[in-house]
Amino acid sequence: MCSIISLTMTDDFLEFDEDGKLPISIRDSTSVDMDGIMKPQKQSKQTGPTALELENDDVDTDDAKAELLPNEKRGMPFWTFEYYQTFFNVDTQEVKSRIFGSILPWRGKNFVSLHIRSNPDLYGPFWICATLVFAIAISGNISTFLVHRGDPQYKYVPEFRKVTMAATAIYSYAWLVPLALWGFLTWRNSKIVSSVSYSFLEIVCVYGYSLSIYIPAVVLWIIPSEGVRWFSIVAALCLSGSVLVMTFWPTIRDDRPRVAGAIIMTIVALHVLLAVGCKAYFFSTREDENTSKLRQVEEIKAQPTLKTNAV
Repeated sequence: MCSIISLTMTDDFLEFDEDGKLPISIRDSTSVDMDGIMKPQKQSKQTGPTALELENDDVDTDDAKAELLPNEKRGMPFWTFEYYQTFFNVDTQEVKSRIFGSILPWRGKNFVSLHIRSNPDLYGPFWICATLVFAIAISGNISTFLVHRGDPQYKYVPEFRKVTMAATAIYSYAWLVPLALWGFLTWRNSKIVSSVSYSFLEIVCVYGYSLSIYIPAVVLWIIPSEGVRWFSIVAALCLSGSVLVMTFWPTIRDDRPRVAGAIIMTIVALHVLLAVGCKAYFFSTREDENTSKLRQVEEIKAQPTLKTNAV
């Protein structure tokens, strides 16, 4: 059924569009049914997006920005300061827990997955190595002074070269050994699929935090007693060496037994070499001083003999 509807509104006739439709402003305010009855329709008070929609849009935008920021940090060039700033993004509690985890290893708990993997850092390894360097240099000077105490001919002179030598030894061990180990493990994992693999930064963290036990051990080396020194060396080697073995064993246990055994022996041997080498080079004993004095006396006695033979 077709019906012709004429609409009046305050003495003015409504005009239809060219396509026969009502204007938009009128269509929003009225509705026409088939019987020609005009029914008012509630006009929406909010023509734009609602407050909830705006809030959701803001949340989505913030989430998108939060997702982009980490990507931007990861994509920064390595020569910028912001690139290295992410490696030092740790707090005091994290560093303390990692130090205690490296000093007190637990069987069946991987140090990397438990402490490092969530946020590997360079802050702890850098300052642990720096503290160990100064501890070795200062303790070595004090040890030399105590050995020569009571000798009227001895004049104490600080040996600053020990700082340079200790820094070269400690930082070379904390960086070059992890680099060589990471390269070898990457090469072996390409041949034998392993369920566990570590990045170079994670290996540096393991080696850096494993040296923390040597700081109190080096302080004990001031005592001019070989028994105390060797006891502290063995205790430090057992604790820190067990951390290294339990950490890297899952990465090589699927390899051939000879290769896995050689890697573990190399890791332990380098760790022992660092401790014994630092003790032998930076800390002198009374026996060493007596031996050096005997050599000096023999050289003095030999000089007149050489002059007589020359004449």
